[in-house]
Amino acid sequence: MIPKVRKAVFPAAGLGTRFLPATKAQPKEMLPLVDKPLIQYAVEEAKHSGIQNIIIVTGRNKSSIEDHFDVSYELEHELRKKDKTELLKIVQEISDLIDVAYVRQKEALGLGHAVLRARELVGPEP
Repeated sequence: MIPKVRKAVFPAAGLGTRFLPATKAQPKEMLPLVDKPLIQYAVEEAKHSGIQNIIIVTGRNKSSIEDHFDVSYELEHELRKKDKTELLKIVQEISDLIDVAYVRQKEALGLGHAVLRARELVGPEP
C-alpha cells in the first residue's frame, strides 16, 4: 500500500529579488492577489489536496508569514468589540486553516538546502 502524503514543504526563504522593489520590505509570498497573500492560496490548495501539515522554510525578514497564519488575539478582540463578525470569521479561518510549522534557513543556499532544512519535521513520511 502506498503511504498517503500528509505533509508539504513550502520553501519561502528566498530574497525575492525578481520582484524588487515590491519585495524590498515585504516577502514575495505575502504579496497580495486580490484580497489574500499568495502563500495563502498555496496553503489552501494543499489543504484541499489532503495535506494535513505544512512546513514553511523561512529566512530573515519573513516573520509576516508566521504572523499571517498565527492567531491574532488583539485583532480578534477589536473585531469582536466592534461587532465585525464577518471579518472576525475570516481572520479566525486563516489561523484554523491547517497546522503550520516553521524552520529557518539561515543562509540562502538554494532550494535543495531549503528543503533539506525541513527533513527533521517531515521525518520518514513521503
